[in-house]
Amino acid sequence: MADPVTTPTVVDAPAGLRRERRGWYLYDWANSAFQTTVITVFLGPFLTTVTELAAGCELGADTCDGYVHPLGIRVAAGSYYPYLISLSVFLTVFVLPVVGAIADRTVHKKRLLAGAAFTGAGATIAMALVTGERYLLGGALFLVANIAFGAAVVVYNSFLPQLAGPDERDAVSSRGWAIGYLGGGLLLALNLVAVTLLSEDDDPQRTLDLARWSIVSAGVWWAAFTLVPLRWLREHPTAEALRGGGRNVLTDGFRQLGRTLREVKAYPLTLFFLLAFLVYNDGIQTVITLASQYGTEELRLGQSTLIVTILLVQFLAFGGALGLGALARRIGAWKTVLLSLVLWTGVILGAFRLPAEAPVPFMILGGAIGLVLGGSQALSRSLFSQLIPAGREGEYYGFYEISDKGTSWLGPLAFGLVFQLTSSYRVGLVSLLIFFVVGFALLAAVPMRRAILAAGNTPPRVL
Repeated sequence: MADPVTTPTVVDAPAGLRRERRGWYLYDWANSAFQTTVITVFLGPFLTTVTELAAGCELGADTCDGYVHPLGIRVAAGSYYPYLISLSVFLTVFVLPVVGAIADRTVHKKRLLAGAAFTGAGATIAMALVTGERYLLGGALFLVANIAFGAAVVVYNSFLPQLAGPDERDAVSSRGWAIGYLGGGLLLALNLVAVTLLSEDDDPQRTLDLARWSIVSAGVWWAAFTLVPLRWLREHPTAEALRGGGRNVLTDGFRQLGRTLREVKAYPLTLFFLLAFLVYNDGIQTVITLASQYGTEELRLGQSTLIVTILLVQFLAFGGALGLGALARRIGAWKTVLLSLVLWTGVILGAFRLPAEAPVPFMILGGAIGLVLGGSQALSRSLFSQLIPAGREGEYYGFYEISDKGTSWLGPLAFGLVFQLTSSYRVGLVSLLIFFVVGFALLAAVPMRRAILAAGNTPPRVL
């Protein structure tokens, strides 16, 4: 059961807790620049172009059938980036749960957050070195940045149960997502101005350079704004961490992770929810991650159109996150997420039918994504927090984060394989429907109230 001292509601929240919550929201403001500017908009087209150059294709060519050979493996230039995303998730399977276990056992959780965030931001800034045909360097830096990004989010999410009680968690999580969309949207707007003013249609090299420096700007933004939550958040060590004394948190984290893997079968409903989330979120993250590549390569849209669309998504997602959060207070977060998955299925069908070289329909579809995106993610995070045994937040969010924030692997792998076999991005897109259909069925089968009680927590009044 939640501790009323450490998880007060909004009504009795003291000034110190309100300040902590604002600091917690601002980390979403800080790291969302990586998600929007890097993952969603610039990195896919940028790294694909660099890879095409390494494959012998001409800069600015409409099509490229070339191949590169990283570690001796023959890879189509257009499949390199989706494969990198899948590789990053394979690596996070080993990293993130350990980071979560360490977070639960350290009395210096803010230092862990700082280390992961600054590592990711530093790797993003180092993208300034990815020039010419250095696609391998770009891929390596992306792997470091994306894994560090996920590690930082694991630690960040583990603060949520200490900052809000069961009935407030949906609202607090939704506000964090909403603030993140504003932050990511603001930097994207600045990059939009730069691309619009400085790019030239007949100079693809300038466009490539602008993409590179836009990526670098996200790393600077991420590092700078991380300083605020590091100052305002307080440490919330678990009882196990306080008992740990001077023990080595790294080795202790590995031992605890092993115990958790053996004991997790005691919470089958939590595992069932996590399975549902891994499936449907894989589809969501694949759409987000590969949207710009789909727009560039299949729909032949310009970079400015893509940035305007993603900017539209960001600011509509601010309202969407708050709106679906308000709907969750009326009908429950579980039903609201199920509704969002129906809407995501419509998004995939709409994207498949989009005409090439038509910016307006692409922007309209982007607006629809924005309205459903924030709520489905924020409410999934708060729902999962209700299913975690007390004191295990970091570990369980480590498993959760494996398929969150653009680190999905099955969706990009399916997309990349289908493209390599068919040379059609549209056919690859259709393969994503299965993730939303199966994810909906699995989530609908979770008895949420019974699952929350089984984890030893108090259910919110409305589910």
